[in-house]
Amino acid sequence: MNQSTYNALKSFIWGIANDCLVDVYDVGDYRKVILPMLVIRRFDAVLEPKHDEVVAAKKKFEKDGVTVDIDPALCRIAGQAFVNKSDFTLRDLKSRTNQQQLRKDFVDYLDGFSKNVQEIINKFHFRNQIPRLSEQDRLGLLIEKFVDPSINLSNKPVLNEDGSEKLEALDNHTMGTLFEEVIRMFNEQTNVTDAGRHFTPRDIIELMADLAFIPIQDKIQSTTYRIYDGACGTGGMLTVGESCIQNLAERRGKKVSINLFGQENFDETYAIACADMLLKGEGTQVNNIFFGSTISNDGFPKDEFDFMLSNPPFGTSWKAELKALGDIKKDEITDSRFLIEYDGNPEYSLIPDIGDPQMLFLANNVSKMKRNTELGSRIIEVHNGSSLFTGNAGSGSSNLRRFIIENDFLEAIVALPENMFYNTGIATYLWVVTNKKDIKRKGKVQLIDATSLKSSLRKNIGEKNCEITPEIRKRILKFYMEYTDADPAYSKVFDNEEFGYYSVEIQRPLRLRVDCSDDKLETLKDGSKDEALYELLREYAESVNEVVFLDYNKFVEHLEGVANKSSLKLTAKRKKAIRDYLAETDETAAPVLTSKGELEPDKTLKDTEQIPLMYDGGIQGFLNKEIKPYVPDAWINEDTASVGYELTFTKYFYQPSALRAPEEIVSDIHEIEASTDGLLTSIVGGIL
Repeated sequence: MNQSTYNALKSFIWGIANDCLVDVYDVGDYRKVILPMLVIRRFDAVLEPKHDEVVAAKKKFEKDGVTVDIDPALCRIAGQAFVNKSDFTLRDLKSRTNQQQLRKDFVDYLDGFSKNVQEIINKFHFRNQIPRLSEQDRLGLLIEKFVDPSINLSNKPVLNEDGSEKLEALDNHTMGTLFEEVIRMFNEQTNVTDAGRHFTPRDIIELMADLAFIPIQDKIQSTTYRIYDGACGTGGMLTVGESCIQNLAERRGKKVSINLFGQENFDETYAIACADMLLKGEGTQVNNIFFGSTISNDGFPKDEFDFMLSNPPFGTSWKAELKALGDIKKDEITDSRFLIEYDGNPEYSLIPDIGDPQMLFLANNVSKMKRNTELGSRIIEVHNGSSLFTGNAGSGSSNLRRFIIENDFLEAIVALPENMFYNTGIATYLWVVTNKKDIKRKGKVQLIDATSLKSSLRKNIGEKNCEITPEIRKRILKFYMEYTDADPAYSKVFDNEEFGYYSVEIQRPLRLRVDCSDDKLETLKDGSKDEALYELLREYAESVNEVVFLDYNKFVEHLEGVANKSSLKLTAKRKKAIRDYLAETDETAAPVLTSKGELEPDKTLKDTEQIPLMYDGGIQGFLNKEIKPYVPDAWINEDTASVGYELTFTKYFYQPSALRAPEEIVSDIHEIEASTDGLLTSIVGGIL
């Protein structure tokens, strides 16, 4: 569909809202009427040509006493995956002048749709709006506007008498874009900040489709492929993905069958996605759109898919998911998508922080990858920057990055320009994940910095102020395809291990001195209420003529000997009192040893270091080269060592600003001096 026709449709919708809904609804609530009516009229327009035949067949079935479900037979007559067996079309209803009769007939009209359409209407909760529209005398006007003969909402063109095209068809891709624009447009008018929460701009979707399908186009065969989106919204990614692979297959002389699968937990967008499926003429595929949360209620627990394209929610809490799972805690999740066996750990957690669910969607997609096909699976997923680095080693997010990279699934990450989305201006990234890499990509990850590749919009759409044009898409794809030969200013290739590190705890020995001065002993006496211990310590200090002892272990050992001679037991409680009231850290003191003769670490001196996996000599090499020369008594607690992974574009693509020449700086200083010469005198002189 050309842009002028699309713009005319937008104006048409806005005009209906202004003419029919003003003073009846708030602008933000226009969607409650406009969206379902768009869908209903689109169904209606598709069914119009065969409506009379359908009604005649229905009456014949009734006359013949057929009592079984006649919808399948009527669908065949209509040539669609759905049908309306009422006596009316919307055009029939526009002439009603009696509001009471119109309301009744309109309800009968809605009830005439087949069950698959009924579910869609119910998800819009549209029947709740009919009394209000009728009472305000707006229902008839609304219907009249939607059947305007100058607008075609059908997926078939309107023809002139000579067979030429009068009005072009409204294809599903454009319809999806229109739906999204309508929702965004109404929300924007009321300053709703999440206008684009459920939608991904089509320029981004098209780039995702390019990255998903073009790199493997030579491997496309005449077979069936399954495309899945676990956060499908209106189904835009599914529609674009299907179109892209169909076109590529056709160019190669292949015939492919595409099955689409999606899951959505928002009523309106779920209904729109289902409507899209029905209008494709793929009635059974509407069953492949599952309603509910992907995280707490996986609609496809045993399914695997060839391609998975998703823009999951990020930066929002997923506490509601825990409640839906039985009001459990995060560490009580046992779902095999998020709790796997890896690295010798039967409960290796991929569960991220409660404040951000995006990595759960990535883990969900990874769990649905095909293993036994030539193509395997390809995942293209949108994430924000936190997915690259949040979470310490051993955390769910880091574990997922580790699992993906160590299994050689991560093919590339593309950094997108800021302000690409309707509802956020933050940095976003496209993850390209596959379990069937080309040989040249084995053990490697490609980073593509496309942050500067954008075209400014003439007018902002929410937060979105730029777009990726077809030319820019080709350029990004060129970087991807050129791989190691791509412009290094935009693309770099690294070994998988480049992004991994050991997280280790660096420890130093606890060094304690024991102070048996009078003041300290009095403090122990008052605090411990142990008169016998106080007397023992005082007598021991006097006997050795010492007040301060720099070897804690020897002090306790000698004191224990003296205590035994006096039949006084130096219990654990008493040793604790000595440490609590008399011991102080002292760098000059001897290290404290445990009962096993091991060095006791000083908790206050504990530190954590990240050691690159590729560090020469590994952990021990790092200790010897980077720590021992400065802190000779340090050691690494091997029990705390864990592996983590993080990625950062800044590290690899940062371009520092060139320093100014000294001559230029001096010149500026002279300029400032000249411009301010005499200024201070004039100011001071003016007040003296």
